[in-house]
Amino acid sequence: MQRVYDFIRRHPTWVDGIWAVILFGMSVAGANGAGGARHGNEVALLVCAVLMSLVVALRRRMPEKMLLLAVATGLGQLVFDARVNPSDFAMLVIIYTCAVSGPRWASRFGLIGGLLAAPLAQLRWPTAGQIGTTGLILITVFQMVPFALAWVLGDSLRTRRAYLAQLEERANRLEKEREAQSKVAVAAERARIARELHDVVAHNVSVMVVQADGAAYVLDQAPDQAKKALETISGTGRQALAEMRRLLGVLRTGEHEEAGEYVPQPDVEQIEELVDEVRTAGLPVDFRVEGTPRPLPSGVELTAYRIVQEALTNTRKHAGPNAGASVRLVYFDDGLGLLVEDDGKGAPHELYEDGGADGRGHGLIGMRERVGMVGGTLDAGPRPGGGFRISVLLPLKPAH
Repeated sequence: MQRVYDFIRRHPTWVDGIWAVILFGMSVAGANGAGGARHGNEVALLVCAVLMSLVVALRRRMPEKMLLLAVATGLGQLVFDARVNPSDFAMLVIIYTCAVSGPRWASRFGLIGGLLAAPLAQLRWPTAGQIGTTGLILITVFQMVPFALAWVLGDSLRTRRAYLAQLEERANRLEKEREAQSKVAVAAERARIARELHDVVAHNVSVMVVQADGAAYVLDQAPDQAKKALETISGTGRQALAEMRRLLGVLRTGEHEEAGEYVPQPDVEQIEELVDEVRTAGLPVDFRVEGTPRPLPSGVELTAYRIVQEALTNTRKHAGPNAGASVRLVYFDDGLGLLVEDDGKGAPHELYEDGGADGRGHGLIGMRERVGMVGGTLDAGPRPGGGFRISVLLPLKPAH
């Protein structure tokens, strides 16, 4: 049965051709059995049967043309006195076909033609017997019903197909939107991880470079200081590795749930440890906290830590020798304020104004992205009197 169904779907015109042959055979048999002389022009009847069979055979390939052919054949029946015969069933078929797949004008034209067929047939070949006007009207209406039903069935199927096509299109559109959202989410996650890696690597490596330079300078004159610098380098390297393991664990499905060695995300309380680490690396930093410390959203805490970390890293890179820095952490009722300043020579203009040039300035770009993710504001630029200033306000309510 499945093979038969597949054959019908692959060769619809062949199937329609078989039905056309059957319909033609029934028309010829009906004409011969009833007597052609008593039922009008036999030649005209056979010609109409051939044309109507052709309508059935080609209805799927050219529905509009076959509808016009069926109408012309029906008018020919009226003119040449070829009375109603089995081949006229093709009118129902072509009306249904046009209602399903034909253009709207063909569908409406088929409906109107079908509804007019019965009245015209009654006028041309009145029903025998004394049935009165009411009986004639009832018979005519009864004969119009099949044409109306054929059109209703076809139009209903057209509506259902259009609805299914709309659902399929909507599903495809939603699938594309989901793919686009997934790509955006992946890009955002990659950017977040890139920012984290930049913060970890830039800060810790800069500390290690400064300590290594200091150790090399005092290696012969002050071995104890050189040893202490090497210990700082070792501790900083381990810390960098621990944070990088945590970030890489995020990229591995399920591993971050099992690996207990990954450290938690930095928070505001660890800023003081960060400042002590920078002081040890040789940069004087004045750290103050104003307001009443209290728990903050994790996103705000991580952002605050990374801003201070990146700002102090930039100070070591660009402020020059003998520079000092200050960090202010201010708790407001509705937000957290950060102010990081230095009294050095400041950063090049293109780093904070143009977003970086020749691969530089990604730290400030990352800071702006982090602050924007939590709905905060950032102002970075030269400090009056020399040096550089970074001012940040982080709201305690999540950004929408």
